[in-house]
Amino acid sequence: MLGEYRISGRRASEIAASVERGVGSGDLPPGHVLPPMRELAARLEVNPNTVAAAYRTLRERGVIETAGRRGSRVRHAPASTSRGSLRIEAPPGVRDLGEGNPDPELLPDLGPALAAAAAADAECHGLYGQPPVVAELAAYVRAALDADGVPAGPVAVASGALDAIERVLAAHLRPGDTVAVEDPGWGSVLDLVPALGLRAVPVGVDDSGPLAVDVERALGSGARALVVTCRAQNPTGASLDARRAGELRAVLARHPDVLLIEDDHGHAIVDLPLHPLAGATAHWAFIRSAAKAYGPDLRVATLAGDALTVDRVEGRQRLGPGWVSRLLQRAVLHLWTSGAVDTRTVARSYGDRRNALIRALEERGVSARGRSGMNVWVPVSDETGAVARLLHAGWAAAPGARFRLDTPQAVRLTVSPLTAADIGPLADVVAAAAGPARPVGYG
Repeated sequence: MLGEYRISGRRASEIAASVERGVGSGDLPPGHVLPPMRELAARLEVNPNTVAAAYRTLRERGVIETAGRRGSRVRHAPASTSRGSLRIEAPPGVRDLGEGNPDPELLPDLGPALAAAAAADAECHGLYGQPPVVAELAAYVRAALDADGVPAGPVAVASGALDAIERVLAAHLRPGDTVAVEDPGWGSVLDLVPALGLRAVPVGVDDSGPLAVDVERALGSGARALVVTCRAQNPTGASLDARRAGELRAVLARHPDVLLIEDDHGHAIVDLPLHPLAGATAHWAFIRSAAKAYGPDLRVATLAGDALTVDRVEGRQRLGPGWVSRLLQRAVLHLWTSGAVDTRTVARSYGDRRNALIRALEERGVSARGRSGMNVWVPVSDETGAVARLLHAGWAAAPGARFRLDTPQAVRLTVSPLTAADIGPLADVVAAAAGPARPVGYG
């Protein structure tokens, strides 16, 4: 039934990843019928419930569809559905803590930056054949990275952090390769990996970042790349400290051929020091986006890396969009150099709200995480029930399923819309929603 492609795995997440890998490579084309659950379970020597869970995950993500007695088959379109589709739409009157947007009050006025960019363009005219990266931007970025201890290397520009991550992965990996990813972690990365035909291997995360023992296990098992968030990790707020960075560098030194991708998600919104891993392996990329501190619609991220990685990224970029708008590059440069954002003020604002919510939850017996950034990660006993109860009480939260592979259930709360007066009432609702579901009477 499956021809040359054989589904593999022992756990539900592994079986689902194997199917997604086959879909991404084209070995499981649209319309292809998957084996019945009991048949596949017997072949893999696992419990049928494990296969059922894998198929359920694939259905939820839009990879397959089930048509009664006709069984499960690969969907014609789309091949993969974004975890973002699991968001909860906030109806009128409901406060939205699920989208993950920055506080608009902390974003700068883009008018002066765009005007400065337009004035510079009037002198040089953005024409074909010009360098893809504005020289002044590259120099500024390189000097800032030097000050932060990021190794020397050329600078490229991508259309946001996710675009940069995709381009770096595609520059080195092939379908079927394994990527170690944070779990819980950025849902867009967890979507991107299988969409590229790659296999995600989860790595646990605590407040100090990825666990070294998990990274060692993943790399020792053959993972060819590792994606790490330096600061303000989405969704947990984890940030690498000096000790964890040292442990991870030691692990990476034993695996010098691994591709390392670092996303400095907290750039300009946290005041914690940076502890970069870049340079611990031969091929690496260090990424900074303007989205969280200056506005998501800017769609500009810079990446520095080893010469081969950056050359491959820019070479492939030339065959597609060509370059990221130099007008936007100049606008971001103006924002960075003009002090349009006071990092300490922004970090303190998010930190005050985040810490107040965590303390309030602790007082109510709920242990939550959020070391830095704008998110709080709250473990719950029943994710679906917790989201529903929060929505009923007037708060929309992000389901943890958007960010999880193998870790326990939770919800993510973004503190950007909160005021000091919101903290107590919200903590009451979250504490009630985090525990076991209680019967609801109707009448």
